Amino acid sequence: MATPAELFARARRYPFGAHLFSYAVCRRSPYFASISPLFRELRSGHAEVSVRNRRKIHNHLGTVNAVAMCAMCELAAGTMLESSLPPALRWIPRGMSVRYLKKATTDLSAIAQLDAPIGADFCGDRVVPVRVSDRAGDTVMEADITMYISPRRPA
Repeated sequence: MATPAELFARARRYPFGAHLFSYAVCRRSPYFASISPLFRELRSGHAEVSVRNRRKIHNHLGTVNAVAMCAMCELAAGTMLESSLPPALRWIPRGMSVRYLKKATTDLSAIAQLDAPIGADFCGDRVVPVRVSDRAGDTVMEADITMYISPRRPA
């Protein structure tokens, strides 16, 4: 079965391919549709997801809601990890630690990166750092998502 990164690479070859891929991911995990994400990059060890600054993701202050930014982080980290793990492994988020650094008043981009590949025999927690930046490139939020990685059950 193809990884999300492989599917993204195929979809990107076509007009609106990144949009169609993003839509397909949201069909698979419907909650993420609430932020209308767009995948910009997806490859093993790296993912970038963006959202437009729209009223539907605003809080009472007129800025992007913290929970919307957390959803961006989880989406970027999860799809990146799914694209990076050996086929015999699976993952599930175990926790998230966030730091809000600045009001989010523009379109945003979340980047998740792995510092080193994960071996096929790995089992346990792995922290995936995610940084959310505004249009000017300023970091508005940082998240550390603890992912529990374990062997897949045999089919």
